[in-house]
Amino acid sequence: MNYFEIFILAWSNVRANLLRSILTLVIIALGIMALVGILTSIDSMIYSMSSNFSSLGANSFNISRKSTEFRRHGRKNNYKESPPFTFQQSSDFKERFSDRATVTISFNGSSNATVQYLDKKTNPSTRIKGIDENFFKVNGYEIESGRIFSSHELEDGTPKAIIGAELVKRLFDEIPEKAINKTILINGQHFQIVGVLKSKGASMNEGADRRIFIPLLRAKMNYANASSNYNIDVAVSNQMDMDNIISQAIGMIRVIRELKAYQDNNFEIIKSDGIVEFLKDNTVKLRGAAIAIGLMTLLGAAIGLMNIMLVSVTERTREIGIAKAIGATRQNIIYQFLTEAIIICQMGGILGILLGIPVGNIVSIIVGGEFLIPWAWIILGLVVCMIVGILSGIYPALKAAGLDPVEALRYE
Repeated sequence: MNYFEIFILAWSNVRANLLRSILTLVIIALGIMALVGILTSIDSMIYSMSSNFSSLGANSFNISRKSTEFRRHGRKNNYKESPPFTFQQSSDFKERFSDRATVTISFNGSSNATVQYLDKKTNPSTRIKGIDENFFKVNGYEIESGRIFSSHELEDGTPKAIIGAELVKRLFDEIPEKAINKTILINGQHFQIVGVLKSKGASMNEGADRRIFIPLLRAKMNYANASSNYNIDVAVSNQMDMDNIISQAIGMIRVIRELKAYQDNNFEIIKSDGIVEFLKDNTVKLRGAAIAIGLMTLLGAAIGLMNIMLVSVTERTREIGIAKAIGATRQNIIYQFLTEAIIICQMGGILGILLGIPVGNIVSIIVGGEFLIPWAWIILGLVVCMIVGILSGIYPALKAAGLDPVEALRYE
C-alpha cells in the first residue's frame, strides 16, 4: 500500500466522522488564531513604528543634552540635566558640520498654545516649534498645500507659519487650500499661514498633526530665554558612514561645549533606528507570551485529538483486523492513523491562520498599525500543527498497529 492510498483512506475516515473532526479542528483553529493573530498585530505595530521613526530619516541621529541619575539622601532617584545646547553652540555646530552631513536646528517654543481663526479656536494643546531650512528634509515632513519658508522669512524671523493637518480640520473645515495665506492668532500674536503639512498621525509622533512650525528666529524671539535648549538633528547620506560621522560629531561637540579631555560627555547621541531596535527588543517577551497562550490552547486541542483517535481505534478494531488480514503492515496502520491526525490538525491550522490574519490586522489598525501578511507566523502555525498532529496521533497509531489481527477480527 503506497502513501497516496493511505492518504485517501485516512481522508475517508476523517469525513466519516465529520462532526467529531470539525469540533477538534475548531479547537485547534482557535489556538492558531490566537497565536497568529497576536503575533501579526505585534509585527504590524512594530512595522508601523519603524515607518514612523524612519520619517526622522533612516540615516539620522539626534544630539541632545544628557540626563544624569543620582540619589539624594537615600530617597528616590532624581535626574539632573546637563547644560542646554544654546543657540550659539547649535549654530556653530551647524556651520562647521554642514559640509559632512545635513544639520538642522529646532526649538520647542510652546506645548500649550491656543490657536484662533475668526470665531474658531483650539484647545491649549498645540505645540509651537521653531525650525530652520533643513528641518522638513531631515525629519521627513511633506507639504500638502502651500510652500515651505523662504530664506528671507527664515533670516528675518517673519511671523509666518506652517500648520499640521489636525489644525486644518479644526479651523479650516479640513480644506488645506482654504488655510493658505490666512492669518491666525497664536497666543494672541498674528501669523500668516504659508503651508499645510501632510498628515503623519499621532502614533509615536507626539501629535505631529497638532503642531505649528514657525521660523527658528521668530521662535527664539517669542519663547526663548537664557536656559532654553535647542535641538540638533543630523542626517547622513550613506548609512555606511553613520558611525564615522557620529564620531566626528562627538569630537566637534566636545570642542564647542569646551569639555576637557578628562571630562565625560555632557550630551548623548540617539540614532533614529536605535529607538526602533529598542522597541523590537522589548517585544520579545510579548511575543513569548503570545506563543505561550497559543500553545496552551493547542495543548488542550492535542489532548482532545488524542482522545478522539483512541476512541476511533476502539471503534475500528475489526476494520484494523481485516486490514491486517489482507496484508496491511504495522507501518501502514501507523501511517494511516498519523495521517488522520495530521489532516485534522492542518485543516484546523489553515482555518486558524485565515482567522488570525484579519483579527491581528484589525487590532493593529485600531491602534494605528498597518496591514501585514505574516509569512513567518503562517509557516510557524503550519509547523506547529504538524507537530501537534504527530504527537497526538503517535500513541493511538501505535496502539492500533499493535492489535493482534485474530483478536481484532473477533471484536464486536
